[in-house]
Amino acid sequence: QVQLVESGGGLVQAGGSLRLSCAVSGLTFSNYDMGWYRQAPGKEREFVAAIRRSSGFTSYGDSVKGRFTISRDNAKNTVYLKMNSLKPEDTAIYYCRVMFNTYWGQGTQVTVSS
Repeated sequence: QVQLVESGGGLVQAGGSLRLSCAVSGLTFSNYDMGWYRQAPGKEREFVAAIRRSSGFTSYGDSVKGRFTISRDNAKNTVYLKMNSLKPEDTAIYYCRVMFNTYWGQGTQVTVSS
């Protein structure tokens, strides 16, 4: 079956950086657009970034533009989210997903302290 496993979350100070990874199995990874979402306590799930399957075209939510970078390695079936200049408001559970499908990872916690 399809599995998405996120890793790389943790506690970081404001201004710091983290890189999240999402390893995907059970489907032909290179055929799918991939994305990252996040959900903070008491808030709705929010779009963070997406990357097209072949062109590598990327898109970002307004709150992370210029600070976060999504990338993928089709040989490793992995999508990444590099997060720079982190702010306390970036604190959330971060989920990767197969775009336009119902496949989601279990999430990884990112906590940014002020």
